[in-house]
Amino acid sequence: MEAAPKRNLTPTLPKEIINSEGGRYQVWLSSNLSMLSEGRIGAAKLILNHLGLSLPKYSDSSKVCYVLGGSGICGIVLPEAESERVLKVKRGDAIAVPLGVVSWWFNDNPSEELEILFLGDTSKAHRSGEFTDFNLIGGSNGLYRGFSKRFMCRAWDLKESELDHVLSSQSGSGIVKLKEGTSMPTPEAEAGDKLRLVFNCEEAKPDIDIDNGGRVVVLTSNYLPILKEIGLGADLVKIDKDAMCSPGHSSDSAFQVTYITKGSGRVEVVGIDGERLLEFELQAGYLFIVPRFYVVSKIAGDEGMQWFSIITTPNPVFCNHAGKTGVLKSLSKEIFAASFNVDEKTVALFHSKRTQDAVFFPPPKDE
Repeated sequence: MEAAPKRNLTPTLPKEIINSEGGRYQVWLSSNLSMLSEGRIGAAKLILNHLGLSLPKYSDSSKVCYVLGGSGICGIVLPEAESERVLKVKRGDAIAVPLGVVSWWFNDNPSEELEILFLGDTSKAHRSGEFTDFNLIGGSNGLYRGFSKRFMCRAWDLKESELDHVLSSQSGSGIVKLKEGTSMPTPEAEAGDKLRLVFNCEEAKPDIDIDNGGRVVVLTSNYLPILKEIGLGADLVKIDKDAMCSPGHSSDSAFQVTYITKGSGRVEVVGIDGERLLEFELQAGYLFIVPRFYVVSKIAGDEGMQWFSIITTPNPVFCNHAGKTGVLKSLSKEIFAASFNVDEKTVALFHSKRTQDAVFFPPPKDE
């Protein structure tokens, strides 16, 4: 039997491709992280300074957008909508944006940068593992500049002089900084709740909450119905100082894409034939991908660790390998003994451990 190809799972930092007065745009390249291409996943990060505007654009990929820090507003133009939906966003908010849907972002907060993480599905993208953005407006790369004046004058019912004014007034591209006092749309009251476009993971009641261990909020299509349409799920996980996340795998053929938002810790991933493919000291800002069915576990450092992940299925299912709900505890004692070739005393010892802990394990008491 031919051996499975060895994968490079090393976590990576993004590459900055835009740096302007309005802000920065960073991307993870599939050439640096090959798992992006294999998993058909894209990842990017937008950092807007005060008065920074990410100009309206759409992408060839559906995305989950997670607000890492700050606050601001965003606009989304849903298909066949007569007007955009303008939403107030803040740290902890998750917003799902389908492929081909126009959106923009603006930082109206004078005291903080607005930082947004984009993770998404590139299975229909022009380049597997990377987002391709289509900027509507911009001095060098706006789509409308590509058409002849004849076509655009006809489409917009403008005179040529009027068209020239519209298309030449914006010299910036991608991210611009607006002047103080520039008029901006007012976010609709509770628009996110009414349309269920936004879900705040920081304020949500955890689905799992273990004292001195950790907590997790699982973002499924029950919270954001649009996730079912775009085929993605997500979660926000926080583990406490020196706590451990049980070894586990996604049991529904999904890739796990993980971005470390805070703290530090250690991760190990084991794959085919029991080979340890990743052993890495994680810090905030790193992104890594766990292949389908591979087993992953993490231990937090002295300050704890927090991460946001997308899973390439809208309602993910995980199988834990340790703890009271772990798969080994579910095996009959006879099969456990026969499989490990151990005696009844060893079986009893194993089953006497982790009788209360599930998913997250607090630090050992002797540490």
